[in-house]
Amino acid sequence: MNKTVEIIGAPSTFGQRKLGVNLGPDAIRYAGIVARIEAIGLTVKDSGNINVPELNLNKFNSEQQGLRNLEEIIETSETLSQSVSNSLSNNHFPLILGGDHSIAIGSISGVSKHYENLGVIWYDAHGDLNIPEESPSGNIHGMPLRILAGDGDDKLVNIANYAPKVKPENIVLIGMRDLDVGERQYIKDNNIKTYTMAEVDRYGIKQVIEETIDYLKEKTDGIHLSLDVDALDPVETPGTGTRVLGGLTYRESHFALELLHNSNLVTSMDLVEVNLLIDHNNDTAEQAVGLVGRFFGETLL
Repeated sequence: MNKTVEIIGAPSTFGQRKLGVNLGPDAIRYAGIVARIEAIGLTVKDSGNINVPELNLNKFNSEQQGLRNLEEIIETSETLSQSVSNSLSNNHFPLILGGDHSIAIGSISGVSKHYENLGVIWYDAHGDLNIPEESPSGNIHGMPLRILAGDGDDKLVNIANYAPKVKPENIVLIGMRDLDVGERQYIKDNNIKTYTMAEVDRYGIKQVIEETIDYLKEKTDGIHLSLDVDALDPVETPGTGTRVLGGLTYRESHFALELLHNSNLVTSMDLVEVNLLIDHNNDTAEQAVGLVGRFFGETLL
């Protein structure tokens, strides 16, 4: 890679209910992400955190159905979309640090306008393919990928004034182990390429990533990697808000990101759902930094 890596923090906690995920961007910085990438020989521009609405604890803790914190997420998404788009216009590689996974609405909206056929690798325990009518919680961090594919609240679907941002046939889900009923049906109806943890166990992460690359490389002109740390097993990465046992190991993920680096196809990346307040000694942020280092080409020898 010969591009400047531009770090953009998106300290949003509005897409879910646990305080602390808004501290994720700075937790990852404290864990040494800038120095780690620079040590590989790459140039890093840390653009700091985007401005997000003030957190209203009374509203944040309310039990509402449908779409929680909608206006705050719209504002955050529009701001982030413009920042990411500017980064790509400057020929940078945008590395977006969340925040909860609702920030992908903004990040991918900013990315997709630069590509005709963007591919998305969703590395996560969850599909994040809910719509308000089917969501068990109303938490928008469980909806971003469906919104980006063109379904959901019109204001969110039309962030940056265009839709959809990604076609279902250009999506690959990796690490799935917690899908709601509506999400399962949507995956089946749209034939979305999906690797559950059963497939990862059966085929191994090497085959999963190689098949993903083969599936996307001929029909996309850019690939966005959206990595939620809850894709990893919470025994190893406890600092995340929606934990599901039986996930990918750090070692598997390290290798997966090495393979994605070697493909030279990924053009932008999210790293989301690190929650400092429920982590142990910032271990999850440190693991996230290790994964990013491998993705950008870090080697032992």
